[in-house]
Amino acid sequence: MPTLTVEGFTTVDAPDGKRLVLAIEQDAGVDILHACGGNARCTTCRVEFVSGEPQAMTQAEKGKLEEKGLTGSHIRLSCQIVCDRDMTVRAISRLEGSGRPDPGRTPEPTIQPPPVWT
Repeated sequence: MPTLTVEGFTTVDAPDGKRLVLAIEQDAGVDILHACGGNARCTTCRVEFVSGEPQAMTQAEKGKLEEKGLTGSHIRLSCQIVCDRDMTVRAISRLEGSGRPDPGRTPEPTIQPPPVWT
C-alpha cells in the first residue's frame, strides 16, 4: 500500500489505485474541497506535491490547469490522480475557512471523466 502524507495530518496507508482526493478525505481525514464532484471542472481539490508527484496527467487535468494558469508548478488536481506510490502533499483548498456549506458531492471511485493520459 502506498503511504500518503498530507502535511499537518497523520500519515496513512492509502489503498493502491484509490483516487487521491478520496484518500485525502476518507483515509487521511482532511476536509479537502471537491466542489465539482471530482470531474476536473474546478480546481478546489488542488494539492501541492512535496514528493511523489506522478508524471502522468489526464487531458482534463492538463486543460484545467492551463486554463487557470497553474502549469509549471507542483500544483495538481487530486481528483485526477490515483494512489500508486508514496506521496506527500499540501491540501490547498479545505472546507474549513472556505465559507462553503460542504466540500461538494462525493467523487466517484474512478477518475472522471474517463482518463485520457498525456
